[in-house]
Amino acid sequence: MTQKRLSTTAIPAATARRITPADLIADVRTLVGQGAAAAAALDEGLLDAAMRAWSANTRRAFASDLALWSRWCAAHRVLPARAQPEHVAAWIRTLAGLDASDTKPRAMATIDRYLVHVGWAYRMAGLPDPTAGPLIKFERKAARNHLGVRQRQARGIRFKGDIADLDSPATGVCLANLLKGCGRDEHALRDAALLRIAYDTGMRRSELVAIEVAHIDGPDAEGAGVVHIPSSKTDRAQAGAEAYLAPATMVAITRWRAAAGIDQGPLLRRIVRHFDGTLDRIGAGRLHPNSITLIYKRIIRRAWEKKLLGAMSEDELERWLKAVSSHSIRVGVAQDNFAAGEGLPAIMQAYRWNDARTVMRYGARLAVKSGASARLARRLGQTDLAVRGEN
Repeated sequence: MTQKRLSTTAIPAATARRITPADLIADVRTLVGQGAAAAAALDEGLLDAAMRAWSANTRRAFASDLALWSRWCAAHRVLPARAQPEHVAAWIRTLAGLDASDTKPRAMATIDRYLVHVGWAYRMAGLPDPTAGPLIKFERKAARNHLGVRQRQARGIRFKGDIADLDSPATGVCLANLLKGCGRDEHALRDAALLRIAYDTGMRRSELVAIEVAHIDGPDAEGAGVVHIPSSKTDRAQAGAEAYLAPATMVAITRWRAAAGIDQGPLLRRIVRHFDGTLDRIGAGRLHPNSITLIYKRIIRRAWEKKLLGAMSEDELERWLKAVSSHSIRVGVAQDNFAAGEGLPAIMQAYRWNDARTVMRYGARLAVKSGASARLARRLGQTDLAVRGEN
């Protein structure tokens, strides 16, 4: 049987396009190779069931991870269908920055995901799984020792910033200061609506861009509203959920819709400008999920230019921009809820979290500042000041 070597483009990298089960089945077929024997080895039932069961994000990650493995194999003259554990071990060392290559090291959680998806591909293809076995176990442990297991967390954007008392004035990069930086043109009105919706609901980027005008109910007698979330990353059955929208958020939505002339369809849309900055048009389609991070960074930079972020140097601004992601407001919402004394079950229910460990990780820094050690330090500090005052 003649095996076809995977080229660097044999398995396409995941993109924003919708990846179908047929696309991924073709990827696994490419991994196996050509010929009757290769075709017979495929577990068609497992392939079809997995591809239909996986979410769109998992499909994209699976395709992307196979593409990464494909490129590594091509660069090292390895036939993927004949790959051995020693090849995967070398790949792990590259990913972890343990060899002499100039590849940027990945986080351990990312490497683990790569191995899970590549392993699944081999099992679906009816091939021996080169990601299993004692050699891989020890290489993963070595990589973990080298990299550590702490995941890099998006920097939270809280409503008033990094404060312990919610009654304190806003400081630094926070929602309140970012909203002050929003003006009154179409871009600013859309950005203000986006920021407020993201904070009220804790929506993920895929959920934000999916909002339709018809999903919003309200305002009620108090000015508040409700947004329907048809599906989400953790809502595999697509049962849907509802989230609260504050009166100020409903006002921001109304202003944006009036300025953009939006009566139906996607709420958060792309704005196209001429080279001189004047408005060209407001698009009919929804924002791309990847644009959310870019919008947050642009808003932060604009607020800094307007000197709304306090005494922040340009170096500190760049550190902030590097740490911000589309998840930053969702992290900030969790931190503000912990600061307000909300319990873990209530936070998970309100913002649609399934994993308590994730929520607790977001609140870990606040817990340190309000824990027993911090309380004792404050009491001892007050006593020390009192003693020095008596002397």
